[in-house]
Amino acid sequence: MTASQTAASQTASDQPAVVCFGETMGMFTPTSSAPLNTAAGFTLGTGGAESNVAMHLAELGHQVAWASAVGTDPVGTKIIDALAAAGVDTRWVGRTADLPTGLYLKEPDTGSGAHVFYYRQGSAASALKIADAVGWPLAGARWIHTTGITPALSASCAELVEHVLDHAHEWGASVSFDINFRPGLWPVSEAAPRLLALAAKATVVLVGLDEAETLWGSVTSADVRALLPNVQYLVVKDGSIDATEFSLNSDGTDTITVVPARKVDVVEPVGAGDAFAAGYLSSLITAETSADRLARGHSRAAWALGSRQDFRPGLGQRMSADEPHAAGDTSGTSDNDRELELRR
Repeated sequence: MTASQTAASQTASDQPAVVCFGETMGMFTPTSSAPLNTAAGFTLGTGGAESNVAMHLAELGHQVAWASAVGTDPVGTKIIDALAAAGVDTRWVGRTADLPTGLYLKEPDTGSGAHVFYYRQGSAASALKIADAVGWPLAGARWIHTTGITPALSASCAELVEHVLDHAHEWGASVSFDINFRPGLWPVSEAAPRLLALAAKATVVLVGLDEAETLWGSVTSADVRALLPNVQYLVVKDGSIDATEFSLNSDGTDTITVVPARKVDVVEPVGAGDAFAAGYLSSLITAETSADRLARGHSRAAWALGSRQDFRPGLGQRMSADEPHAAGDTSGTSDNDRELELRR
């Protein structure tokens, strides 16, 4: 059965509006702010860029699924349970007894920044392939989200990402692609051309200016746009300074919008990029203005920066993403956002 046939057989209520796919791992972190080699106690959480986005989108009222694979081990069960508890549809997560769920250790910032150590080689998700996606509800989704982490996991994962990007248009779905370059997974010489080629196929591309400079030598957001001139929505994030959106008009010109980042006290930066992506995409799906969607991205990123969790819940839920844009609601700022702003 093709993906199109699978989607057609589902009822509207069963069909998620957004599908995120990629690897999520078990995450071990010390219970105190101590280096890994001296820490005495650890907590087991979960962490994955695409599932982080899915949880944020679910909190914002979207009907969202996460598709992937985990082992039949307790870590895989914990990941599925955590996403389901956050309101994410996990029916398309495969489980295998042959391969384990990936793991990583996260060392808190003890003076030289936070550090992450991955143990994901040979994981269940790294074995994902095109055939696995046949049963995913991609053809009926409005949006598909993935990142540049997935194609770095294995040759079959790279083929999967390219397949989705190549066929999304015929499925009637738009694709958002967060570059998310991970130097520990592949060298710049391999990642730079591959990520650029994949990004050129997406509807939305999100990239940090620092990683764009590392990958492609881009110094300004305009440099990045010159490399990706035909992407409908290109968002370049310049750390704590601002974010720039290039929105392609029908005549080939760009509407350029720049919104400053919020000034916040950073507890830990891990997860902030995923929070930004979810806030931006949520507002794009609900047809808000360019300035509002960038502001929404900054809002959720600021919230994430105040926690050591990869996904920090509790910022609040807006109107359902399946409802029309509320009349008069053009501020792009929820009550919880305003409260956060006032505290700062």
